[in-house]
Amino acid sequence: MDFDVPEELLLLKRTVREFVEGRLQPIEKQVEDDDKIPDAILKEMGALGFFGLPFPEEYGGVGAGDLGYCVALEEFGRTSAAFSNLIGAHTAIGSMSIYLGGTEAQKKQYLPDLTAGKKIAAFSLTEPSSGSDAASIQTSAKKQGDRWILNGTKIWVTNGPIADVVVVYAANDRTLGARGGITAFIVEKGYTGFRVGKVDDKMGLRGSYTGELVFEDCEVPEENVLGGTVGSGFRTALGALDIGRISLAAGAVGSSQHLLELAIAHSKRRVQFGKPIAVNQAIQWMLADSAVEIHAARLMVYDAAAKMDRGTRASTEAAMVKVFASEMAGRVVDRVMQIHGGMGYMKESPVERAYRDARILRIYEGTSEVQRMIIAEELLKA
Repeated sequence: MDFDVPEELLLLKRTVREFVEGRLQPIEKQVEDDDKIPDAILKEMGALGFFGLPFPEEYGGVGAGDLGYCVALEEFGRTSAAFSNLIGAHTAIGSMSIYLGGTEAQKKQYLPDLTAGKKIAAFSLTEPSSGSDAASIQTSAKKQGDRWILNGTKIWVTNGPIADVVVVYAANDRTLGARGGITAFIVEKGYTGFRVGKVDDKMGLRGSYTGELVFEDCEVPEENVLGGTVGSGFRTALGALDIGRISLAAGAVGSSQHLLELAIAHSKRRVQFGKPIAVNQAIQWMLADSAVEIHAARLMVYDAAAKMDRGTRASTEAAMVKVFASEMAGRVVDRVMQIHGGMGYMKESPVERAYRDARILRIYEGTSEVQRMIIAEELLKA
């Protein structure tokens, strides 16, 4: 068992760190205030290959695999969550659905533009009446001649309002449910009957767009059935979500590590009762507990990502690391807020923003409760 990160991935890590510190951290407040990532920054990210990190070079990707992708997402966690949220939804679940479930023709058609960041992808599963119970989706898909007609509404779609390509999961036969009743479709912006509905106003994640997608007799060509197989959508969704959960945990690790470093620096600077607060055992233990949990979560991320790269099924590990890292991040940011005191509660503090952003981690891409259900199901198998 080797937990050392290969040299080429350490180089990737340094490259992303330099970009994060040099280009992204200086505009964190601008992104927060404007609720928008500048277009020029998105072009830079695309040129550097950040939208195609895990994918093979034959599709325009960097070829870093899932471990390399997670190493990079850990570094993106050190800045505004808008960036890692955009990349995560685009790469780990949007483009990844096409890579995992698409035909060779579909991969060659869509992935080069997606991996280059010329087009943005989204993953559309959740509906008003189905979230954690994804198998009960109501959006319908009916075959009509040489095309499929989609009807329904999807909500809370990350990247949805700005996406050029959306992987949409719809019910071709509700009586079959997850076992053959759900099909994935590649839907392009501009298709007849497809429109963006309400754009969400969220507690955090400012700069990352989330919203409603509406399908009203939306016409999708037969060749855009993902994988060319009707009824195989649920399996593709689960595969993409495994990678999404692991990489989301990687971002949580990076954010928590950055916050810990801020707390250490602040505790050394802040003087109360004639001495730095870092000498107080109460502060030291908060720092120590945070370091222990971050270290454990990082190893879990690397282990799960390495298994995915080896072609080993890691759904249970993905659930474990997602629930652990997301809850760890909540505890760390709370301690860091306490260490910073009133200063951390102010809008100009990155701690205040991180506190709001961290709360969604326990909800999206499968709640903590759903992850525990997945883990328990595996434990209780006969």
